[in-house]
Amino acid sequence: MKSLALLLGVGVLSLCPSAWAQSPSQSSFGALKNLAGTWTGRVTTDPPNPEIDGSIQVTIRVASRGNVLVHEIAPGGVPEPTLIFLERDRLTLVHYCEAGNRPRMVARRSPDPKIVEFDFVELSGKKGPAYLHHFRWTILSADHHTEDWTFMLPGDKRLHAHFDLKRAKGDAPPPAGK
Repeated sequence: MKSLALLLGVGVLSLCPSAWAQSPSQSSFGALKNLAGTWTGRVTTDPPNPEIDGSIQVTIRVASRGNVLVHEIAPGGVPEPTLIFLERDRLTLVHYCEAGNRPRMVARRSPDPKIVEFDFVELSGKKGPAYLHHFRWTILSADHHTEDWTFMLPGDKRLHAHFDLKRAKGDAPPPAGK
């Protein structure tokens, strides 16, 4: 009798394809996890900032059994992690800035999982001298993506940093579905 009830339950679920479909947030998170590895490239800023402009290395790794993506840069040799994770059905980003603050952002819903934009929600820690206010990923291929970071500066001024990143030589993309 129990097996009949189980079979009936599985049969009903199979009639509902939406029960198995991924949400846009899950699809975007999966696309971002495929970026795990080491990336090198250049950062350009607007307005120009010689302290930031130049070469950059970014490390992205999947952690906590696939539940979090750790994105790390090390400006001036100091690691600066950004954590990305699903919170209910919202893709959430928390950046741990060397400025001593932690902006929290939530991804916009997007039909294209290769473009993921995060909008500012709240800030913990110090507001100054700057804090991350917007973050956009554009996945161009398995070996090339861009990141656009927008910082809020005093006086409601903004600094935009554009990262053009290519997978480091010898670094293979993760297996499909990881």
